[in-house]
Amino acid sequence: MVMGSRTHHDLAVALERDQIVPYFQPIVDLRSRVVTGFEVLARWIHPVDGVIAPDEFIPLAEEIGLIGDLTEHLVRQVFAIAPAIPEKMSISVNISSLQFRDRRFPADLERAASQGGFSLNRLVLEVTESALVGNIEQARAITHELKELGIRLALDDFGTGYSSLRHLQALPFDELKVDASFVRSMGVTRESRKIAAAVVGLGQSLGMTTVAEGVETRNQAEMLLWLGCDWGQGWLYGRPLPASSLAAVLSREAVLEVEQRDAEEVCGPIAPQLDAPPAQRLAQLQAIYDGVPVGLAFLDLNLRYLSINRYLAGLYKLPVADHLGRRLADVHPRRFALVEPYLRRALAGDSTKGVEVSDPYSDTPESPRTCIVSYEPVRDEAGEVIGVSVSVVDISERKRAEDALRKVEEHHRRAMELNPQITWTAEIGGEGFELDSKWERLTGMPTAEVYNHGWMKVVHPDDVAGALADMQQALATGETLDSEFRVREAGGSWRWMRNRATGLRDETGKLIRWYGTLEDVDERKRAEQALRRSETLLQAIFRAVPVGLIVAHVPSGEILMSNPQANRALGRSVITAKNIEDYRQSGACHADGSPFEPLDYPLARALLTRQAAGPDEMIYHTADGSRRVISAAAAPVIQEDGAVAAGVVAFQEIQETAEERQELLQRIAQLERENEALKSASPGLPRRPAVRAASWSRPKGARASDIP
Repeated sequence: MVMGSRTHHDLAVALERDQIVPYFQPIVDLRSRVVTGFEVLARWIHPVDGVIAPDEFIPLAEEIGLIGDLTEHLVRQVFAIAPAIPEKMSISVNISSLQFRDRRFPADLERAASQGGFSLNRLVLEVTESALVGNIEQARAITHELKELGIRLALDDFGTGYSSLRHLQALPFDELKVDASFVRSMGVTRESRKIAAAVVGLGQSLGMTTVAEGVETRNQAEMLLWLGCDWGQGWLYGRPLPASSLAAVLSREAVLEVEQRDAEEVCGPIAPQLDAPPAQRLAQLQAIYDGVPVGLAFLDLNLRYLSINRYLAGLYKLPVADHLGRRLADVHPRRFALVEPYLRRALAGDSTKGVEVSDPYSDTPESPRTCIVSYEPVRDEAGEVIGVSVSVVDISERKRAEDALRKVEEHHRRAMELNPQITWTAEIGGEGFELDSKWERLTGMPTAEVYNHGWMKVVHPDDVAGALADMQQALATGETLDSEFRVREAGGSWRWMRNRATGLRDETGKLIRWYGTLEDVDERKRAEQALRRSETLLQAIFRAVPVGLIVAHVPSGEILMSNPQANRALGRSVITAKNIEDYRQSGACHADGSPFEPLDYPLARALLTRQAAGPDEMIYHTADGSRRVISAAAAPVIQEDGAVAAGVVAFQEIQETAEERQELLQRIAQLERENEALKSASPGLPRRPAVRAASWSRPKGARASDIP
């Protein structure tokens, strides 16, 4: 049955029925072949298919979210079995990258150990590098909690994935495991030997215990021992065994060794040995020694170079031959002064591991070389010190990069301090919310209290629901956040802030973090509120003016607004967005009935002359066919840049004048009739001049009845 045929239900049933059980593979001291501990490997004891390897069901457990339950189930079994294993022996357990991102994992582990009566000082958690990629800060927090519980950490499969010295420096690992693929091919390819040597040397230089996986032959074990590897595990020392077989293994005085033929039966044909002739074997080991990307040297009791690899000689910019047989103090007198205390300690039997030393004599004083150095006493079979083993790792480029990054971060920090905005960042679900120090200065709330939406305590009660809803919407959808709310200042007053944020995505488009700013928009908000109040007041005044008003856009002629008095004066509804031409061409004419020319309209003259025009009287035909006499005036609305933005027309119906005008028209008509009658009766008399409405004018205050 392949992995694809295993289902969520199958795995859940297997956990429920205790079909997932721990197997134990011994970890052995390469020098003494004494068992130092066991690595726990999960096995599925299937009722039909038998023993199923973890590579078939662990990925399934991770995919369907059961890896946590599976690990907890396995660990609890291990804690129950642990009393049968001597306390001096460690127990190593592999954890998934998903669990390494779970902040609850340390607490769950502590609780399970307490319930099982297991001392976490015996536990080693093995983590692959993939669990650390892009997650170094969270990894640092979790490892810190695990170390506080007494748990040791091992970096598994080092060199097979995203290898980074940053992980070894940033996280407190205790063990470094050499991947089985390199160990199995050490006797075949030079590259594998170099990689294995480099990993072991690196582990030594950092003071870590090195463990080689996949040890299948004595030849491999001897090569690893020559390289200085501490422990090994593999079929040479024992296969993974169920708990029921532990007693038999431990009864053999904890010394495990199988015959070469047993290993061949388990592993197949064994790879050829490195080379039998001593001279050739020494040359091959020297090639490995020289190929390691770590500086290595051996000094005798007089601190003379008995050996030095090419890497270290290259760092010192002198040939290997110029070192051999000479005292370090004679070859590099100024460097000797820097490291003499560590060398003396090593000769006295004390180790110095992972010390960072700045060597100003390798490069220019402005750019010194920085190395991590370790000095180990070398002892003979009787335990007496016979010299000093030196390992040097050049981290100059990394230090320069760190210094450059530190400077960038310092510039960024100073820029942020000068920036009036308050910056913040949060994890994907809103956890790990962090605000810069300007938040505390503004609100008086310590930044430590902003977690778990604690910052909402200083948000105005009327704005809390909206601000929280906006943020939850953004976190749920990944959309850009833009929200405004009031916060309480340290003095107790309220201040408007604008909260904007964007999610950071990785190369696959997955959201990995939120970054945002809080901008002070209090002045703008208060100005907007004052503007709205002014607009409301102006609208009220506009509607209350006792004359009709129409505001039209220039040059489109679109009506922007009008008041109720305009509707009454024109005898029709003035529709916003309609063109004012529709009202100008709806029947307006002069008092004598002659039509209006374009420039007769006050608005046209006002826009043309950029000055007020009118008031003018005109006869206006309403929608119901009646006629009204109205007085109209107009003025342009000129912007600050001098452009005409709109035109305003003010008008009102002249009701009394209209009645007088009608009376006047009737009187004129009567006079014309009388004139015609006189003409007919007395042909010799001169005609009475006809009176036209267009030429009529009367003194101010005169009425139509006063006209003779």
